[in-house]
Amino acid sequence: MRTLPDYLRKGMRLVMVGCNPGDRSARVGHYYAGRGNMFWPLLYESGIVPELLAYQEDRRLLEFGIGLTDLVKRPSRAAEEIERHEFAEGRVLLAQKLTELQPKMVAFNGKMTYEWFAGRPCALGAQPTPLYGAKVFVLPSTSGRNAGADRGVKMRYFRELAELLRRVN
Repeated sequence: MRTLPDYLRKGMRLVMVGCNPGDRSARVGHYYAGRGNMFWPLLYESGIVPELLAYQEDRRLLEFGIGLTDLVKRPSRAAEEIERHEFAEGRVLLAQKLTELQPKMVAFNGKMTYEWFAGRPCALGAQPTPLYGAKVFVLPSTSGRNAGADRGVKMRYFRELAELLRRVN
């Protein structure tokens, strides 16, 4: 099975956690490569990174102290295809990574991603409880399939995350 590598290292300022790789991302070997995915423009326009990166440059996020991983590493066309046991396994693996790497912040790309991880409902934005010593932020999903939040709403949360990042560094 082709999937995406983790781009992680110890002491990062931010780790971005997606649900799982989309089929296209897995095929081309890069995060957030779906045609309708707004991840890369939102990351830049919000000020989280100083230059607009293409999905082919995903590994470069490490230069800015930002890591990438997924809750579940198996690619799919839609998150609904992921089985309960895969989320359970993903929770354990992600917890191990966060414990070992000790990032300052963790951002979940998608409300459902965090809820599958935490096993409880949440609101978008900063979460009241840290995770393995890291501040936690929940973003609306940047997937083109997420019609529930328009670009302006997504940008508002990305800007909030950028502001929090400035304060923790």
